[in-house]
Amino acid sequence: MDGTGKEASGTGTLRRNKYCFGVGTIGRDMFYIMVSMFLLVYLTEVLDLSDSLMWWVTGVFTVLRIFDALNDPFMGLLVDNTRTRWGKFKPWILAGALVGSVSMILLFTDLGLSGASYVIVFALFYIAWDIFYGANDTAYWSMLPSLSLDPKERERIGAFSRICANAGAFSAVVITLPLTGAIGQVIGIKPAWTLYAAITAALMILFLLVTLFGVKENRSLFRTEGSTTLRELFRAIFKNDQLLFVSIAMMLFMIGYTTTVNFGAYFFKYAYGDENMYSVFAAVLGISQIGALAVFPLFSRRFSRKKLYTAATVLVIAGDTLFFFSPMRMIPLGIGGMLIFVGQAFIQLLMMMFLADTIEYGQWKFGKRNQGVTFSIQPLINKIGGAIASGVVGATLILSGINSAASPADVSPGGIVLMKTAMLILPLAIIVLGYFIYLKKYSLDEKTYAGILADLRQRGDITDGL
Repeated sequence: MDGTGKEASGTGTLRRNKYCFGVGTIGRDMFYIMVSMFLLVYLTEVLDLSDSLMWWVTGVFTVLRIFDALNDPFMGLLVDNTRTRWGKFKPWILAGALVGSVSMILLFTDLGLSGASYVIVFALFYIAWDIFYGANDTAYWSMLPSLSLDPKERERIGAFSRICANAGAFSAVVITLPLTGAIGQVIGIKPAWTLYAAITAALMILFLLVTLFGVKENRSLFRTEGSTTLRELFRAIFKNDQLLFVSIAMMLFMIGYTTTVNFGAYFFKYAYGDENMYSVFAAVLGISQIGALAVFPLFSRRFSRKKLYTAATVLVIAGDTLFFFSPMRMIPLGIGGMLIFVGQAFIQLLMMMFLADTIEYGQWKFGKRNQGVTFSIQPLINKIGGAIASGVVGATLILSGINSAASPADVSPGGIVLMKTAMLILPLAIIVLGYFIYLKKYSLDEKTYAGILADLRQRGDITDGL
């Protein structure tokens, strides 16, 4: 890991940082998808937990993840106050990856437990995974704003990072079920999931080594500051009005997005009637989303972020509506899915840029740069969004009769409608609500941000002319 602390400058360093930073998240998102999407599949389809045990597990998902999410700002405080020869971000990226990997493998390991003992052990493994993945996620994304202050350069780095993240995520979505099924025919389905989890964890660490050794932080870009106190932590979050508003909008988006995605495997098995088509469908959507991220910088040069967010929200509305009313044929479902995921790709990237810009806003307003605290909001939002989405999915599977169904034919038409409503209509309403909150309350546009940077340079809080 680079510990020189020398200024990262020049197009060569920017290009190297862009690629080394982005590549690191390929394995991270494969790792995250394993838990966020496939842990429920593992519990219901592989371990075949009873309805009563699933209610307890669903409660664990929801309560523990929300509880742990509240700890993320304190992790951001630790990141901001870390002083090592490797900087403040890289030690937490590595520690979070190592401990989180062990916890994830144990979540996908059948220890032969049942009843209350299973719930207790599951809760311990899950909270360990949640805490240390949160540490990794906070430190990783907190590094992004230190690589450049140029909004367009940030967008290019962010776009490439999201391309890599989505490549990792959709690779996991596409290959997980076919690969665990193929391995399961050789060693048994339960050991197959454990082995696959171990492979995913190893890939996460290998890809992150590219970031740890390849990224050169621009540490001389900012004035040296003292440690952040607990009081300053709360001020950085609750007094930064732009951070609060974008966090609410981002949380609503993530609740809707994660809920829709987490229903995917169940939709194709129980509504469409062919679970093997899920991987094909996910591959098409993954390519669409990656393509959308690749062209985002071209659109951002011509349109404001507000116009891009509006257009993306319209695409999601159109896609959700088409998907809900579509007959069970791949072409209309595919068109609806592409509209949804192209729109969501733009919104994901825009949200990350909005969040990054609130760092300089907070520095301008309070005289303190809190990258770790600010970006701790992202895993907090992801966890709360994931917790609520898991709760919605888990409850829907039980109430619709899917969890207790021996085969897709055992699920009633009413159960399918309930699943589609929870998958598409409810998330759409939540995403649109988030958009209107952004529209009415978030005022940190491009012109305002440029003025803030000029003031920070004049004050000496930014020591470089980038």
